[in-house]
Amino acid sequence: MNLKKYLVRALHRLQKGPGYTYKELLVWYCDNTNTHGPKRIIKEGPKKKLIWFFLTLLFASLVFWQWGILINTYLSYNVTSSLSIGFKTMKFPAVTVCNANPFKYSEVKPLLKELDRLIEAALERILQPGNSSQDVSPPLDLELWNQIPLVLIDEHDKDNPVILDIFETNQTAVGNGTAGGNETKEKKYKLAVKLCSHQGSDNCTYRNFSSAAQAVTEWYILQSTSILSKVPLHDRIRMGYQAEDMILACLYGAEPCNYKNFTQIYHPDHGNCYIFNWGMDEEALNSSNPGAEFGLKLILDISQQDYIPYLSSAAGARLMLHQQKSFPFLKDQGIYAMAGTETSIGVLVDELERMGYPYSDCTMNGSDVPVKNLYSQYNTSYSIQACLRSCFQNHMVEICGCGHYMFPLPEGVNYCNNEDNPGWAYCYSSLRSSIKQRQICIDSCKETCNDTQYKMTISMADWPSEASEDWIFHILSYERDMSTNVTLDRNGIIKLNIYFQEYNYRTISESAATTIVWLLSSLGGQFGFWMGGSVLCLIEFGEIIIDSLWITIINVISWCKGLKQRRARARYPDVPPTVSELVEAHTNLGFQHEAAGAVPRAEALPPEPGTPPPNYDSLRVQPLDTLSPDSDAD
Repeated sequence: MNLKKYLVRALHRLQKGPGYTYKELLVWYCDNTNTHGPKRIIKEGPKKKLIWFFLTLLFASLVFWQWGILINTYLSYNVTSSLSIGFKTMKFPAVTVCNANPFKYSEVKPLLKELDRLIEAALERILQPGNSSQDVSPPLDLELWNQIPLVLIDEHDKDNPVILDIFETNQTAVGNGTAGGNETKEKKYKLAVKLCSHQGSDNCTYRNFSSAAQAVTEWYILQSTSILSKVPLHDRIRMGYQAEDMILACLYGAEPCNYKNFTQIYHPDHGNCYIFNWGMDEEALNSSNPGAEFGLKLILDISQQDYIPYLSSAAGARLMLHQQKSFPFLKDQGIYAMAGTETSIGVLVDELERMGYPYSDCTMNGSDVPVKNLYSQYNTSYSIQACLRSCFQNHMVEICGCGHYMFPLPEGVNYCNNEDNPGWAYCYSSLRSSIKQRQICIDSCKETCNDTQYKMTISMADWPSEASEDWIFHILSYERDMSTNVTLDRNGIIKLNIYFQEYNYRTISESAATTIVWLLSSLGGQFGFWMGGSVLCLIEFGEIIIDSLWITIINVISWCKGLKQRRARARYPDVPPTVSELVEAHTNLGFQHEAAGAVPRAEALPPEPGTPPPNYDSLRVQPLDTLSPDSDAD
């Protein structure tokens, strides 16, 4: 049996009658399907048949259009947010407290002595230009000044702004504009920081400020950063505020505590910081009850009289509430507590639960983030703030050749300073203002899928009161210094109360807006509404597609077989001779040889005994069109 016959018989067994032409198959499908519409096309008259054909085609198109919309909606992976409120005993947050001033001025003054003399002389020239003395003893370190100088800019002529170096008598103008010495006293100038790619270069930029106070602070931070970056870490820790001097009293609930219950870390912005309940070495503490009586109570001494005058313009304590084992980014998320006050902080907890890929681009632990987390050296958990700062530091190292003092260093890299990296401030300023670099870091970093946020309600009151400040300061001074003299005052004392307002916590969780169940029900609803169909109708439609493919295979086989036969006829155009014609032609050829005197043929030898007689039927020549590898062997 050839392949075509086998496929045709198999198709008839499966279908029970539609045949193996496309027309027969289509008529059979329309007559037997459960979908409304196709039956009317083959059973109605010519006019109604045409109407039903267009209606069926229109509604089928609507079904596919709606299906496309539904599938696209499902593949967009939208989420819905739900809010739930629970009640449970909660872990008390980690509390980080720092001094707003990173170092004691008495400790760091030898390092910043020349810098202070420069800024004092510069302010004298700015505020009292006529009374400034030209000769200063000892002479100022102008080499330090020229690395990152402060300049005055006159922008009355926008096309030719005049630039005046504070410690130079001559003025230079950008362009062709100049200004005389008498005009400088009449005109108002803006203070700016001049940043160059290297000392003496013309490739410079000017950071303008609306206030001289801002310019002086920014200039002092850049210069002190260069100086302090060369100081070893243990010396910087020594120059900061120690825990036993800063933390005067501690009480958690009804249990007393002291500075030994805090973990010390060095923070570049705030120097020595101390973390309560960080959970690194011990289990995190639970809060037994909500309310101020069951929270953390601290009394801090910030020693405001020992502040660096040009580095820290704000006085107070910087504090932050955060999760256990997470790094505190106080510059972004911290709050200030003012000296001479009692600050009460009521805490509410929000737990965020985001869905992962493909619903949102969040990460569980940062392992799938392409940025190396430089804060992992603190053994802290991943956060987007750590990722953004690590990304910036990596770009700083790659572009500027050194790392910024405010961020952790990659291995084998040094901090930037004016001596080893003369153009680091110019590079840092360009990188910080680059939108492209910021966007690269934003695209590379991911939010955490699970996060806990602490909402704070802050209230303040004067502390201690005038009636009680005398005995309170006496007791605190005696406990700290073992002295009967009062060494504390209102400008350096802060009292903190941190507690849960209530045990109710809010959970904001994401859930899929569209699920596979929603998709299937929506697809079925549209199909049933427009076509009156069901899943069985789709199976019928799949069946006709399979049958169409089967018929296509049969037609391809027939076409290939016909092509093979046509090629054989083209090769042998005449009908091949039969056996009798070949015998007759051979006989005639023998007679012709005898008539010409050829040697007579040898007589045929008798067959050997046991030899079967020849089968002349097998010598019958069949027509070439019947010889094919697919013909039946029977």
